[in-house]
Amino acid sequence: MLGEVHRPGVGALFNPSMHRFVDRALDHVDYLAFIPDRGWIDRGPGSPQRFQMLPQAAALLEQVARVRPVVLHAIGLSICSADLFDQPYALNLMDWAERLNSPWISDHLSFTRIGTGHEVNAAVPLPVPYDQEVLGLLIPRVRLFTESRRFRFLLENNVYYFSYPGQEFSEEEFLNQLCRQSGCGVLLDLHNLYTNALNHRFSATDYLSKLDLAQVTEIHIAGGVPMMGFHTDSHTGPVLEGVWELLEHTVPLARNLRGVTFEFHESSFGKLGEAGILEQIARARAVVQAYVPQRLSARCS
Repeated sequence: MLGEVHRPGVGALFNPSMHRFVDRALDHVDYLAFIPDRGWIDRGPGSPQRFQMLPQAAALLEQVARVRPVVLHAIGLSICSADLFDQPYALNLMDWAERLNSPWISDHLSFTRIGTGHEVNAAVPLPVPYDQEVLGLLIPRVRLFTESRRFRFLLENNVYYFSYPGQEFSEEEFLNQLCRQSGCGVLLDLHNLYTNALNHRFSATDYLSKLDLAQVTEIHIAGGVPMMGFHTDSHTGPVLEGVWELLEHTVPLARNLRGVTFEFHESSFGKLGEAGILEQIARARAVVQAYVPQRLSARCS
């Protein structure tokens, strides 16, 4: 059925450099991921007719949705903001997911927005402390998605360049608790994990051994570059070899995985080209196809 991905597929996150890709190479992906915030006008909380999808974006999404599933990867929910929860944004996101028959939608385990009066947007996803107070804040917000609609709702593990002292949970323990208590799933961004492991000097495979990988519905893979002593989540160029290694490690263990998505920033299109994008997609497909038969036979035994 259109809108369903019954076995792990391979997709790409759409950006404005990919219009020709959609016309010429859509057969090479099983689904397309799209950032809806880049396709609509948001006039701000309290505005009449607040959201308006841009005609070109609407036409593109509906064109793709006729032949491939479209999954929505939002960036503006800011679900971890302490003093606001933008329910109209959440409902608009869900309305578009239903219109496109999306099999899942996602956002980030982070916050970007501060304040309910004169709102400030940090423009980057900021981490939250992993404690019981934040968990209690998130559960009813997540349940708005998980209890009312037909698609899966995922939260993505965040990249962070600093960490809070004295946290009650590790990130993987926090995600496990959130999934169990709210019904959401995990979008496991392996480049985010790779970046955090490098910058904060911990083992990515130890992290994966503690995360409940049965909750992982989608995996993101991407590239990045070092800068001023940090590895950055820049989404530039091809996927790094260390991320490919993590993908090969994770795919056979994530028994409910439905998609692996290649992300790149549009500024990298000149470096990658259409051939480079297809090469990354083909390599991801080879990883999925190598390990899925083992996983399926293990589930049948």
